[in-house]
Amino acid sequence: MDVRQGSVSFEDVTVEFTQDEWQYVDPAQRTLYRDVMLENYSHLISVGYCFPTPEVIVKLEQDEEPWSLEEESLNQRYPGE
Repeated sequence: MDVRQGSVSFEDVTVEFTQDEWQYVDPAQRTLYRDVMLENYSHLISVGYCFPTPEVIVKLEQDEEPWSLEEESLNQRYPGE
């Protein structure tokens, strides 16, 4: 069996939502999402993975909506795409 180990990035264990997608996530799923994302982040930090705190984590820690503003701003710059 060929087992290869490589670095894991936060992006490897992240799911991001747009505001449109987030509206379809029910409250129980939102809570689960928050818990899993914060747990994944804390696990990476605990094994020594050093990187700036991702915006989604900052939002989740402050009980804000975690959707990706990047896609929203793209839609505003390029309406209809």
